[in-house]
Amino acid sequence: MDQDSRCTAERELLEAVSRITTFSTTSSADEEQNQPKAEISCQVRKENSEKDDLQDSNASLSPNSSMTTKELQEYWKNEKRQCRQVKLLFEIPSTRIVEHRLSKYVMYKIIILQTGSFDSNKSVIERRYSDFEKLHRNLLEEFSEEMEDVTFPKKTLTGNFTEEIINERKLAFKDYLRLLYSMKYIRRSKKFIDFLTRLELQEAYGCLRGGHYTKALEILLEVIGLQERLTRGNPVSIVPTLCAIVVCHKDLENPASAFEYGEKALSRLRVHTSHRYYIPLLETMITLAYELGKDFLSLQEKLEEWKAKKDPIRVFTLKELAVREYVQ
Repeated sequence: MDQDSRCTAERELLEAVSRITTFSTTSSADEEQNQPKAEISCQVRKENSEKDDLQDSNASLSPNSSMTTKELQEYWKNEKRQCRQVKLLFEIPSTRIVEHRLSKYVMYKIIILQTGSFDSNKSVIERRYSDFEKLHRNLLEEFSEEMEDVTFPKKTLTGNFTEEIINERKLAFKDYLRLLYSMKYIRRSKKFIDFLTRLELQEAYGCLRGGHYTKALEILLEVIGLQERLTRGNPVSIVPTLCAIVVCHKDLENPASAFEYGEKALSRLRVHTSHRYYIPLLETMITLAYELGKDFLSLQEKLEEWKAKKDPIRVFTLKELAVREYVQ
């Protein structure tokens, strides 16, 4: 392609993106004008809780004049992916009774599936009644209006371990999760996402701190797919998990895999260079690139550019940051 053709292609892509952005903004404004006052009031009340997520998403996807044709094409793909809502289905196919010396409870196996996908995209977690109860209590504190008509299965004094009660709760919890996920503000909330991921992440980081990198990596790779689907509007939020995967691969002497996940993390921090993981990740990526015989000079330039703009401060290594996550 000659220089004129390339310039024309870049200009057309920029114009297309600009038209879409303008249309999206105009449409949103029109929708707000047509909303009933009660809905607008509810929306205003919730805007602050999502402000940071929206800023992260918009900042990481905004086109600019310095983009190459390839970068604009990648932007367009990301924009289309952001516009498509990922729909998840919740199934509770089985349970198991756990007995300890002083306690006994039922664990509910939850399978989370992405609609239109095969089993390779499913996530499997286990939660007990008390986990659901804590989620419900937390959501009532923040989303009292939205939770007004949401019913929660009550505890019973006896019969909690009978087949009848367990089967009733399986169906009730399945409907409960489906209903919560259908409400936009709740499915995007940290409390809902934590319910689905936090226990596994705590276990993974505990393994990482103990030097059990293979087990930690196994859990992190299970969680990252679910995190990506749950936090699509806020891609920066999964950077710590991606970096923990980098640390595990690096310590297991898998530099190629470590570099692959490091690139994914860096792409999410492209316009977030003040993020606490940015410099430690850059330093690790330079080491990995040198080891793999890849171009490390461009990464080194980014590091020097950052150091020239910022005052020298103590920066933790990537591993030091990772082991500090989810410390009780």
